[in-house]
Amino acid sequence: MEFYKVVALVLVLIIGLTICLSGTAEAQNLIIDALKIFGIGYVVTVFGGQINDFINNLANQKGVSWEGTTKVVPIISVGAGTYVGAAQVVGPQDRVDTVQAVGQVEARISGIRGRYLIPISTKTPGSTLSRIQGVGISGLIDFRI
Repeated sequence: MEFYKVVALVLVLIIGLTICLSGTAEAQNLIIDALKIFGIGYVVTVFGGQINDFINNLANQKGVSWEGTTKVVPIISVGAGTYVGAAQVVGPQDRVDTVQAVGQVEARISGIRGRYLIPISTKTPGSTLSRIQGVGISGLIDFRI
């Protein structure tokens, strides 16, 4: 299974680079953004454990600790379905284990931007979100796209 993931990633990168090298500036920017978004989801999925350990070590150096278990999952922009970052969730082990992603809902009103972050049990949210109760968000990792 892992082999097929690597092959798919290599094919996407080759196709993306081919289009970038031969396409218009607009097409190149679109492909580069798509690769960044795909890359965020892939990096968080593959290296989530190491990212989680890094955040926990950083927090411990500042004297911060959590009760319960922590885990790093991708942040998915609800509606667009794109990966936009990563979040560390914290809570009881059984509930944290069910969290697959954090759904992000954004709203802008008169120049004010609000973000609502919801721990959810799927990486492909539909029109409704099923919030995992008892789990909070203890850290955010934003990627500039």
